[in-house]
Formats: sequence, C-alpha cells, structure tokens
Amino acid sequence: MTYVLEGHEHRVSDVNEGFECDACNRSYGDGYSCGECKFTVHKKCVFVFNIQARINHPSHDGHCLEFLTTGAPDYTDPKCHLCGKNTKRLLYHCYDCKLNLDIDCIIDSLCARSDLNMEWHQHPLLMVDFKASLMSCDFCYGTSKHGYCCPRCRLVIHEGCVSVFESPEIIHPSHVRHPLKLISSGAPDYTDRSCDICGGTTGNLLYHCDICKFSLDLDCATEGPPPVSLSNMKIHKHTLTLMPKLISFVCDACGTKGDRSPYICVQCDFMIFHQKCARLPRVINVNHHDHRISFKYPLGPGEWRCGVCWEEIDWSRGAYSCSICPRYAIHSLCATRRDVWDGKELNGVPEKVEYIEPFKRNDDNTITHFAHEHNLTSLGKCGEESSLCRGCVCPIGSCTFYKCSESDCSFILHETCANLRKKKRHFLSPQPLTLCLQSSPLNDFCEACHQVFYHGFSYSTYLRKSLDIFCSSITVPLIHGSHDHHLLYLKQRFGDVKTCRSCGMDETEVVIGCTKCDYFLDFRCATLPLTVTLPRYDDHPLTLCYGDEKASGRYWCDICERETNPKTWFYTCKDCGITLHVFCVVGDIRYAKDGKHMGWYLNTLLSNNSSSRPLCHNCHCRCPGSFILKVRKWSNSENRRVFKLFCSYYCFIISGYAGRDDSKVKLRCPPWTIGNQIQLME
Repeated sequence: MTYVLEGHEHRVSDVNEGFECDACNRSYGDGYSCGECKFTVHKKCVFVFNIQARINHPSHDGHCLEFLTTGAPDYTDPKCHLCGKNTKRLLYHCYDCKLNLDIDCIIDSLCARSDLNMEWHQHPLLMVDFKASLMSCDFCYGTSKHGYCCPRCRLVIHEGCVSVFESPEIIHPSHVRHPLKLISSGAPDYTDRSCDICGGTTGNLLYHCDICKFSLDLDCATEGPPPVSLSNMKIHKHTLTLMPKLISFVCDACGTKGDRSPYICVQCDFMIFHQKCARLPRVINVNHHDHRISFKYPLGPGEWRCGVCWEEIDWSRGAYSCSICPRYAIHSLCATRRDVWDGKELNGVPEKVEYIEPFKRNDDNTITHFAHEHNLTSLGKCGEESSLCRGCVCPIGSCTFYKCSESDCSFILHETCANLRKKKRHFLSPQPLTLCLQSSPLNDFCEACHQVFYHGFSYSTYLRKSLDIFCSSITVPLIHGSHDHHLLYLKQRFGDVKTCRSCGMDETEVVIGCTKCDYFLDFRCATLPLTVTLPRYDDHPLTLCYGDEKASGRYWCDICERETNPKTWFYTCKDCGITLHVFCVVGDIRYAKDGKHMGWYLNTLLSNNSSSRPLCHNCHCRCPGSFILKVRKWSNSENRRVFKLFCSYYCFIISGYAGRDDSKVKLRCPPWTIGNQIQLME
C-alpha cells in the first residue's frame, strides 16, 4: 500500500524493519520509504516535524522556515547554516534567503517553547494540534486532536493520558521489593526490551527497576497485575505462586520453553509458562481419537508421539492421554486447538456411548439397516459385480455385500458401507459427524475435496458441512503409496498456499502432506481410487500410477485421445499398456449414477453409451467421459423447454446454466477442452 506524504512529491510505502531513519539515524520502529528518492524515515519523525511545518527560528529572524522531505534544493548550499554539517532528507528551508537548517539544530528551538515539564520525562513536552493525523499515542495507542510530543525522543502522548503519569513511581504486586520508575526513552540497553511478565515489547514508555533489571510494559502495569497465585486448577492440586523473574525453564503443562515469570509449585517442582496453561481442561474429547482423553503429569516413561502433530512428546512433561488406548497421547497445545477440541470440559460429566450400530443383526445372514426399510441379506462375493453400491455408488466388484431380500427391490450395499458408523469423530471437524443417506441440494459438495456429489452416503455436522465418505475415511498419519513418509493433516492459515503434487492445483484450505519433504496432496487426489473398472474402454482393472520418471516419448489417452504426461499421475492397464488421464477416468462428479437427478431441478446424469458421442454445449467437444449432464431449461425465445448437454460439471458451471454460487467448488478443466479454448474465445 502506498501513501501521500505531505510535502513530498512521490508516494511512499510502509517499511517495518531493517532500515535506518534519515532523520534520527536510529533503526527501530516503523516508517515510510520512497523508492524514487531512496530514503526512509520514521513515521514519528515525519509526524513530529510535520505538525511544525512552518516555524520562526531565533537564528533567522523575519522569515519563516518550511519543513521539507525532499532534501535541500539544488540551488542552495546543502549545509546547515548553523552547524555547517550536510543536511539530510528532512530539513527546514527558507525560500527567501535560500538557506537550510537541519533537524538537530531546530530541536533546541522547539524545546524552548515547551508547554509542559514532567518529572518522569527528561525533556520538555510541546503541546501540538494533531489535526487529522493518524499517529497513535504511546500510552493508549489511540488517536486524538490534542496532545504533547517530545521533539528530541519523538514521544507522543495525548493530553488526557498525561494525568495517568502524575506519579513517576509505582509499587507493583509482581515486584514488591523496589518501586518501579516510569521511563519514556525506552528500556535500557542492558535489558532485552521485553516485559518481564508477558514477554511483549515494552516500547518507549515503561516501568523499570534498575536494581533488579525488571521491566513492565504499560498494559501489565495499568490493566491489573497478574495474580500472585493460582489455585483451584483442574490440572494440578496445589496452589502455584508467581515468580516474577527472568529464568529459563520448560512449562510442565504444555512443554513450551519459557524465559520469564513462571508459576511454580515448590512442593511438586511443577512450573507452568502461561496462565492459560493453568486453565487447561482436565477431561476432553478431541476429533483425532474416539475416546476421551485426560491430562496427566508426568506422562510417564516411554517413547510417545503426539496423535495430532506426530512429533515426540517429552514423557517427563504433562500431556493428554487415553485410559483405554495405553500408547495414545497428545501434546497439551495440540489437544486444545480450536480445530481439534470442541471447547467442552467433560470432567465429572457422565460419558455417553457415542457408537451407534448402523444396523440390527437379525441372524447370521440378515440385517436391518437404518438406510433401508427392508431386510438385507448377505450374498457373498458373486453375481452382482457390476451393480452399484447405494452407499459409495461404486461397483460391487468382488467384495462381500448385502442385498435387499425383497425380489422387486434392487437396494445393495458393500459390507464395508453397511458397517459405516452413524456417528464418528474425524480430524476435519471439531464436532462429531453424522452419517446421512444423501447430500442436501443446498450443500452438495465436500468441504475437504471440493468435489460435487449428490447420491450415496455422506457425513455432516450440525453446521450443515458435508464430507463424502472417501474424505471422511482418511485417518492420519496417512501412509500413501505416492510418498515414502507418512502424511499429516495441515490446516492452512489465511494466505497460505500449498500446491498438490498430483494435479498441480493450489489449495488454500486443507491438505495432507509431509512438511519435511515439501510434499502435499489435496483431498481429491489423496482419495483417488487405486483401481477402477471401465468396461467401455478396457476389460481389465485400471491401476493408479504416481508418475513414471523414466518415461520417454509421447503417450495418448485412450478416452479423450489427447496427449498425456506419464511423469504425472495417470491410470494405466498393466495388461494393455494404455495410459489414461485421471480426469477422464474419474470425472469431476463423485457418486455418478445413471438417470439420477442432480440436486437442482431437472438436471440429470446419463450414461454416455450411445453409438455416437454428443457435443458439449459449452466446449463443443465430443463428450468422451462415462457420463454426460443433461440440463433442461426454459427458453424464452422458443417459448418452450430445451435440453442442453454438458461433458462435465466444469463446462456446466462456466456456461452460466447453473444459476447458482459454486465459488467453493474446486473446478478442474477437462483435458479434452484445453485445445478448444482459443476456438471458444473466438
């Protein structure tokens, strides 16, 4: 962002660190930088002198001196007419006499006009009109119309804040041995310029004890002292006492290294870093584990790894562990993260049985599933290979399955889909997930992989966020065939971008990956099926390959008849040697089922099994995929309903026929449309 600096011809930009001010030669604080003039200046230096833009100086009676930020004019001698030194970028100038006065020489004159002398500040303060300036007060950090400034050390303080410092010394409960003196020139050089209580930067205004080298920032001094002792904690039975002293230690509650003011229990040799560590809950539920976990100190001998970040846990510190699973533990800070813990303390709360059977077993071969009104019978592994499971909408194949016992009902489920839990915990949601029979028309995309789905089972939260059963089946750490190391769930911060190694698309929300190798996968690629059967193109199972670095020559996809890159992920038939694009095999709609409406009115998925492939209304390519999307719309020009065919969800959305906000859906361009983009634009 750039700004207009009064009195300067060019726009300037923010600079926060790593610069030396051209007015005061100091290198702390934030300022402005001009790329044209190659100069940097503190914001406070500009502010203090800009509010005195025109002054009369005793050494130059009769004419006003004007404040400049552009350096001495070319037609003048750049030296100061008082001290003889070369002036800098900021100076005062007389246009009538063509002479210059540097900042250092003007300060004495400004201080001679002082309106206020305070015992706690070594320099006189000058009352000024802040006007419309956004410069904040060094005490309250707010803005006001009137206040005081110190031309020498650039202190800025509001008129109403001065009364707060009528007493230059205070006795603070965190440091009762000596009084703390108010200083306004910053912490002494022999300190680390940090508050000994909170660790924050003290700034120019602070309270300090030069005997103990103890510093206290204004927030800790004025907003109430930290409690001298902590009691009635859930993670420790004894009272903890504050030790306001610089001391290096490791927090026994969270394992974080501290360097100041711990709370200690002498009886147990127990130390904690933050007050928030004293408020850690005793018993909680986390989304990475099925059972409750409770805080334990010390964790106990052994090799422990955190169930969230997979880093080692120091067994001599405190952590959360599971009483049912003897080797499961989580770091305290990992367990209480917002995306891991639902914020509920369960100490003393009776535990509810969260596991609910998805079906009732009638006998050895018959069950009653909550998703179907009739009984289902186990039929082994044969006779229904091409039928689609109602749960995952994938072919039954050679898996064991259940089928409706009624002769006129075709309901069928994989055994694994029939055993999906009605409620489960998953690392993608702090709240438990509930198994749903189908997605809602208003929430028909997966929050993890951003793919559209309309049929089959899904999991959702009370906030109506949905996960398809493929993404909700991932557990971490994940062992994936594309990488030698385990992959962990990574929730990205705002602005972070990770690139998927499979498809090359950027992901800004959730990925799984190996940070040591800078290897990341989005959830769509991480859940791609390892084997797929496409009878129309090949009678053999197709296998997912993660790229062939030794591949050479040109390869072609047998579905879209476009070139493939075998060094990236692709599907292949080991018997026939063909290569197929991932998009051409799996498409961009999950749970595709022939003849089913797609959540919005009169849009239908149809098998692309006719003798001639239809043309896509958007890209004008012959639809090569297994399914086409048939859209029925009212045509005002023809005064009737018309049908449009689309080769993919991508083409349907960018055509404008969707009439809905799909900004959260991650669209991938079909490979067969890439060569047609120029033609479409024409």
